[in-house]
Amino acid sequence: MINIWEVNETNKMVEQENLDVRTITIGISLLQCVDSDLKQLKENIYRRITTVAKDLATVAEKIENEYGIPIVNKRISVTPITLVGAAACRSEEDFASIAVTLDQAAEAVGANLIGGYSALVSKGMTRADEMLIRSIPEALCKTKRVCSSVNLASTKTGINMDAVKLMGEILLEVAGRSKDRDCADCMKLVVFCNAPDDNPFMAGAFHGVTEADAVINVGVSGPGVVKKALESVRGENFEVLCETIKKTAFKVTRVGQTVAREASKLLGIPFGIVDLSLAPTPAVGDSVADILCEIGLEYAGAPGTTAALALLNDQVKKGGVMASSYVGGLSGAFIPVSEDQGMIDAVQAGAVTIEKLEAMTCVCSVGLDMIAIPGDTKATTISGIIADEMALGMVNQKTTAARLIPVIGKGVGETVEFGGLFGYAPIMPVNPFSCDAFINRGGRIPAPIHSFKN
Repeated sequence: MINIWEVNETNKMVEQENLDVRTITIGISLLQCVDSDLKQLKENIYRRITTVAKDLATVAEKIENEYGIPIVNKRISVTPITLVGAAACRSEEDFASIAVTLDQAAEAVGANLIGGYSALVSKGMTRADEMLIRSIPEALCKTKRVCSSVNLASTKTGINMDAVKLMGEILLEVAGRSKDRDCADCMKLVVFCNAPDDNPFMAGAFHGVTEADAVINVGVSGPGVVKKALESVRGENFEVLCETIKKTAFKVTRVGQTVAREASKLLGIPFGIVDLSLAPTPAVGDSVADILCEIGLEYAGAPGTTAALALLNDQVKKGGVMASSYVGGLSGAFIPVSEDQGMIDAVQAGAVTIEKLEAMTCVCSVGLDMIAIPGDTKATTISGIIADEMALGMVNQKTTAARLIPVIGKGVGETVEFGGLFGYAPIMPVNPFSCDAFINRGGRIPAPIHSFKN
């Protein structure tokens, strides 16, 4: 039972320390919608989503009012569309038309975003996979709520370098199609290594084939809460520091667990997981980088940053696991640039480079996230950055991702404004030396030796 002291403490976290439930995400299986007729398939998809998620917005508002906890986003994730559309789609345009249907369904139920315009190609691409990937620029251009992800690598299968090369080209095409909006559609596209089946966070959410017909996944976030807690133990040793993070993560996860179970009961959909991720926003005091500074760094990126982030990530997970029956998704700490004011400050001060961020992704939850790069960056260079990130995930047996934004018409030293939760970002320099011959080899990088477990 939660006592009155815990209630008061939670209220303080909400009012003063930016605690929120970042998202309630309904995962919906579309496998029962499969049909060889495209028109019928789209009708099935629209009906399925609008039936299962019809009360999503209403329930979220009811929980907000009852518990006083802000729920920032209502989201939907669906079965990867390559699996759903393979029998009906004969062209890239066919796949893009499914994205429009997803967008319409999400709008009808009041969802902010819908994820699952996805392909899983870590070992190879089917014809449907390649068609969907090549349709991503058109799909994102024609929709407002649809998010896309592609899993390019895994510890078990290696890195599909053909797909890595293709995604560098696709990302530039997405940027070109949305250049009048500072290439904003790139924010809705992410590539993964070891993508989880139960991730509630966009742009990478999809409903994995191992999941039930429908599930409720909740993502909570509390960088401001952790930062405030650490202010009370300044100068203390690492044991005290770790205990403070762990206890705070436990309290934050309890909030997510409560919301998840209430949403599950009201919607009549099984509870899946709580994703305890320290996901920042541009709001002052809601920054993962500021937590690293509170631990003892002048800026995120200073010597010791990777160690501090490793400590933070581990203690967040330890505290969270004790507070919920099922913790999953991408739990830990996110280190996006544009969405974290402390990270933006570190970039502008010269404390953080893409190479340092890459090192930090060895120990964080996700990877190179929301990073704006010059619009004239070559496709092969983008593919090289993606390949490096995939290799980190593959070798370290963890989830890694890359969400890069080549901003057409802008270069290093300029900034790009995205607005809202997406914030703004300084354009970061990329290594100017060529990796063309490496990327153009084609084929697959084999899985590491320690992948052989059976």
